[in-house]
This record gives sequence, C-alpha cells and structure tokens, in this order.
Amino acid sequence: MRVILVLTVTALLVSCASRKGPAPIADIENAPGVYTDQYRNTLGGDIYTVKKGETLYSIAFRAGIDFRQLAQMNGIKRPYSIFPGQQIKLKPGIRVPTQNSPTKQTVIANATTQKNNKKTIANEKSEEYGKKQQDQKDKKLVKKDPFPNKVRKWRYPSEGKIIETYSARENGNKGLDFGGNAGDPIKAAADGKVVYAGSALRGYGNLVIVKHNNDYLSAYAHNRVLKVKEQDWVKAGQVIAEMGKSGSDTVRLHFEIRFRGRSVNPLKYLPKR
Repeated sequence: MRVILVLTVTALLVSCASRKGPAPIADIENAPGVYTDQYRNTLGGDIYTVKKGETLYSIAFRAGIDFRQLAQMNGIKRPYSIFPGQQIKLKPGIRVPTQNSPTKQTVIANATTQKNNKKTIANEKSEEYGKKQQDQKDKKLVKKDPFPNKVRKWRYPSEGKIIETYSARENGNKGLDFGGNAGDPIKAAADGKVVYAGSALRGYGNLVIVKHNNDYLSAYAHNRVLKVKEQDWVKAGQVIAEMGKSGSDTVRLHFEIRFRGRSVNPLKYLPKR
C-alpha cells in the first residue's frame, strides 16, 4: 500500500513539472473566485446606515440594486443627496425611523431661537417674490435629462492584458481584471458623469464609478491615483485614474459594467481586440 502511494505522488509531481505553459482555462474557471461577497463587502440585510464618503450610487453598487429603485424605496429625489447616519432600506416594505438631515436639524434649531425674526421675514415676503421662486422650481422640474438613452460606444479602460475574465458564478469575478504597471493610465470606457470617487468600499481600493445613462454604470477599482472627482463629466478615453494596487495584492485594474444595478460581462460590450 505504501509503495502505491509513493508511486502516485511521484506521478503527480512529474505531471506538474512537465507543464510548461499556464494552467488551462478550465482550471482557472474552477478556481475559487477572488471577488467573494466578503471581499467585495457586498451589502445584505434590510437596512443600511450611510457612512461618511458614501453616495447613493456607491451603496446601490454594493447592494447590486438599481440606483433608481433604491432612491424610490427610500423617497430620495434628485440629485439623490444622502448624509452620514441616514438609514437606507435595501428591501421594499421595510420601515425606518423618521430622520432629519443635518441641514433640516439646523433649520429647526434656528427656528426655535429666532422664531420672532422668521415671522417678521415671512410677513415681508411679497407675492411677486413667491411667484418668482415657484417659476424657478418649475423650470428645474422640466429640465432635460443630460444623459443619453443609449451608450454610443464602449472602449477598453486599459491597454493592459486581461488577466481575469468575467464569471457568472455566485462568487465569481464580476468584471474584467487588467494587468499592468503602477501608474499606467486608466481611461473612461464611455462618456458619462462621475458619481463616486473614493475609497469607502472595502475590497475595491481607490474606486471611480461613472454613470453613462440611467441604465449603465462602469466601475474602475484598485487605482493608485484618482484624476477625477464626483460630479465631473468625462469623455470616452479620458484618463480618470492611474493603475495601482489599492485594496489588492497586485497591480491591476478591476473593471465592471453594471446594467440597472446588476453586473454584466464587459466583453459583450467592448470591441474585439
């Protein structure tokens, strides 16, 4: 029995030593996913408390929910402003305590200490002034959506080699990983607006999320340096970051495309190389 065991181990070692090329694709696909739920800090549960630096888009990204659905569930209107400490429900039908934003709390405090002054100011407001204010509000409501209905063209965010592909498995890689050197340029995959730029999402390092229209977002993770900030408009091919290894063991770009909150295979949208 011992002789058989020794022969088996020897055969395995010889087999491994004889492989000159990289592991077959099948071996890679069967390997455990790098971006597990724990690693990606995916949100679960019914209610989430907003932390400093987060946006509605980053929370929706982590929860795998369309940002419009998340906003609707919580009665949050454009421009989708949220504040630290605010409780956000992640599932419909959940009740959360009534909350006041820091701005509202300040207004309430001022109202208590300056009650008489506010009454005087309110009485002095003319009807014409009120009409102008209402007209401005009406104009904002009918303002045209600046985002296109369709994404015109997608392009590669990096010139580096793809080192990990998309996997539809539960704990698989939900995007593409590009290899390269620290400092390599990371480019916007399509025209859009930066809706998140920071490092509040554990496992993604310095992250940029770009909104392309009301259906599509793209994400760029592990950057060394961010070249854009929230609310910036970017063009396809514009440098938005430098490749790095923040939140990763190796230098890489982790790139995702989300359709209505859900990860999709970027290779279905990017042109053939």
